[in-house]
Amino acid sequence: MTQITLGKALNAGLHQAMRDDEKVVLLGEDIGKLGGVFRITDGLLDEFGATRVIDTPLAESGIVGAAVGLAYRGYRPVVEIQFDGFVYPAFDQIVSQVAKLHYRTQGRVKMPITIRIPWAGGIGAAEHHSESPEAYFVHTAGLRVIAVSNPQDAYRCLQQAIASDDPVIFFEPKRLYHHKGEVDLDASLADAPPFGVAQVVRPGTDATVITYGAMLSTVMDAAAAAEDDGVSLEVIDLRSISPVDYDTVAASVRRTGRVVVAHEASREAGVAAEVIASIAERCFEYLESPPLRVTGHDVPYPPAKLEKFHLPDLDRILDAVDRVLDRPNSLTGAGS
Repeated sequence: MTQITLGKALNAGLHQAMRDDEKVVLLGEDIGKLGGVFRITDGLLDEFGATRVIDTPLAESGIVGAAVGLAYRGYRPVVEIQFDGFVYPAFDQIVSQVAKLHYRTQGRVKMPITIRIPWAGGIGAAEHHSESPEAYFVHTAGLRVIAVSNPQDAYRCLQQAIASDDPVIFFEPKRLYHHKGEVDLDASLADAPPFGVAQVVRPGTDATVITYGAMLSTVMDAAAAAEDDGVSLEVIDLRSISPVDYDTVAASVRRTGRVVVAHEASREAGVAAEVIASIAERCFEYLESPPLRVTGHDVPYPPAKLEKFHLPDLDRILDAVDRVLDRPNSLTGAGS
């Protein structure tokens, strides 16, 4: 095991995928000589050359369109979108071509494209640099949507995404790029957990808290604080938000009977709404209280000085836990 940052784990995952398959090619803005704005592709140009690490114009629709053509010719393109809010010019290519060509051609054409997106807030940047657009892609049939939360998953899941014949939207929590963790760089993908399986990262008995991406660290802090107050929270990292591993989710909910879902994307029609609706369909008779969402607010992403009020924090998560447990909370007051 090696202690490295999430960013370095992604870099190592790209290195390994490119060594394993010469059909893996990278496309993106400033990914070659610069190594990407977050340096995730640093060193790849030197090792694999300009025919496999391709600096593109500032044109996201053109980048993804080129990846579609490469996939038609048997390549496995990995596209880097420089920031989350820059993906929208490529939206038509993703939802109209990437997501549909396998189905449209009755399986004759595969789209093994991985679209990497540095994603979400927490870095003191404004709109277009801190957005959470995952719900758009979760709603699009034909796409896998992955959101990693730690270096080990960053290394392993990125390789699984590249090896998959399905198109994958791969969200990377940019505020965790410098967070370190243990990574097994020698592990075989054949021995890795199946692609897209959720993980119970903290067992508990009183309530289930479901999340993904950078919010996992906030939820884990909330679970530690709740334990000090005598409350045992089970924490699930979804890892895949399309499709969702509802077997793992439902098994937890049937044990605890109470659910909170947290993400920093907007509340309206977000991933949490879909997860809660699906839990109600599968586990209604096990629920002891209504499931709750803790999310970002339904506003454009705020300026840096207001970011801390927008992102779900420990207090908001614990307040939702108190509500599902029918403990005193912000709605009932401390004396309830």
